Amino acid sequence: MHINIKSSITLTVAFIFFLLFLAVSSCKKGTGVEEPGRPNILFAISDDQTFAHTGFAGSRIVHTPAFDRVAREGVYFSNCFAGSPGCAPSRSSLVTGRYHWQNEQSGQHASSWLKKHVPFVDLLEANGYVTGRTGKGVSPFRYARDEKDSLWRSTDAAGIAHSNIRYEDGSPGDERPAKFISPVNYFENFRYFMENVRGNKPFFFWYGATEPHRNYEQNAWKRTDKNPDDVVVPGFFPDHDIIRGDILDYAVEIDWFDLHLQRMLEYLEEKGELENTIVMVTSDNGMPFPRAKANCYEYGIHVPFAVRFPKDYPGGRIVDDLLSFADLAPTILEITGTGSHGMLPMSGRSILNILKSKNSGVVDHTKNYVFAGRERHSSSRYLNWGYPQRAVRSHDYLLIWNMKPDRWPAGAPQRIKPGTENELLPMYGVDENGKYQVGQAFTDIDAAPAKTYIIENWQDKSIRPFFDLAHAKRPEFELFHIKNDPYNLNNLAGNPNYKEVEEELKNVLLTELEKSQDPRIVGPEKEIFDSYIRYSPMREFPKP
Repeated sequence: MHINIKSSITLTVAFIFFLLFLAVSSCKKGTGVEEPGRPNILFAISDDQTFAHTGFAGSRIVHTPAFDRVAREGVYFSNCFAGSPGCAPSRSSLVTGRYHWQNEQSGQHASSWLKKHVPFVDLLEANGYVTGRTGKGVSPFRYARDEKDSLWRSTDAAGIAHSNIRYEDGSPGDERPAKFISPVNYFENFRYFMENVRGNKPFFFWYGATEPHRNYEQNAWKRTDKNPDDVVVPGFFPDHDIIRGDILDYAVEIDWFDLHLQRMLEYLEEKGELENTIVMVTSDNGMPFPRAKANCYEYGIHVPFAVRFPKDYPGGRIVDDLLSFADLAPTILEITGTGSHGMLPMSGRSILNILKSKNSGVVDHTKNYVFAGRERHSSSRYLNWGYPQRAVRSHDYLLIWNMKPDRWPAGAPQRIKPGTENELLPMYGVDENGKYQVGQAFTDIDAAPAKTYIIENWQDKSIRPFFDLAHAKRPEFELFHIKNDPYNLNNLAGNPNYKEVEEELKNVLLTELEKSQDPRIVGPEKEIFDSYIRYSPMREFPKP
């Protein structure tokens, strides 16, 4: 038998080149590890955590080694601002790149999510990313229940929860440190996603804890090593053991959020995936306490934010640029090489230039303001009216426009008794024994020991100033110097010494609201936000 050695060698070489071509093609279409420019993204968001409450920020009441590592090895943003001081509108801004007032009912608390408000997560999925979620997504919203809700989105705007692994009450594996902590086992759901869903493609995973959202188990902190003396009591609270204890119970739940994040980081590191995974950590709004959450003050909208991706984003930096939640969607799209086609026009802009910089401090000197706002929070006023606010933050000042100053900022002080047409419950919800009855007044503030203590003692001269700060009606405009007044206690609006600053910020705010077509400003239906249906429980209040 005659063998053509030359032809055989040629065929062998051709076959080898063919195999190499397949291998290269596989790398391009396969894992994020092997494909340049296609990093994974782990996005972690807690529920109701103020910027001051991480170990990296200097807090001694929390134990946050995971966040601290991301901040230490990555880029820590000292000036990140949520889109709103409430979860639903803030998360709406985050995933759409738009201010919540641009998103109709899809930017309002407990209303419906319309299909046309496409989140960046959908575009990542279409661009080859495998997406998943555990815990709280973009909510509370009402998504489509059946085909009759034809204009509504059918799934959570943060992605699909592919598993529902949970702790079982009282079981040997139930390690939760306090009652009311969610039974969702965030880390195990992440591991399930990685091992059963992700495959060999780049991934985007949304870790949304429901902590430290209330309720809390009161005094759970006493089973920990936490010390009341370590609590820094914000200046808008009275310094009392009840207040300190309530803040420590909040800290217990922050620790829980961070614990599961730490396990995710360790898992990625063990699998050799961490260095090709961009880790972003933040919170949707500030702490669930009076004059914080549901308010556009610093402790309501200023949140923690850190990004770790050392191979492309030089780490060990503290960046002071003003960052808006509206900036996150365009940033993630640019990072992943994903176009925005299909999304409505975004108001935010990418911060990839800041992430790639080697500089600390203020990196981008063209970004001098960020904007936030709120409408409705809980069901807290006559006909479910909200408390519309718009705010602009510069590096030094915060201006808040209370658009309806005749309304009660924390909710009406008196409620109609359920089951009756006009029988009123006690003023401030305080019964004949001087005890506050939960859910009867000021319901934009979450039920809390701190809230109860301040309301029950409102007539005490030492407590009355704190009661007024949280509950009393406010002037139309409030202006605060952040460095001199970090707790926003001294309103400078109307002060002639700050006239130029006030006028500048008013003009900047109005210009942005007009540019973004805020219905409160441009109409034609300026009260449309109060008309959107609320799908969560309702309360009845007397007409003002």
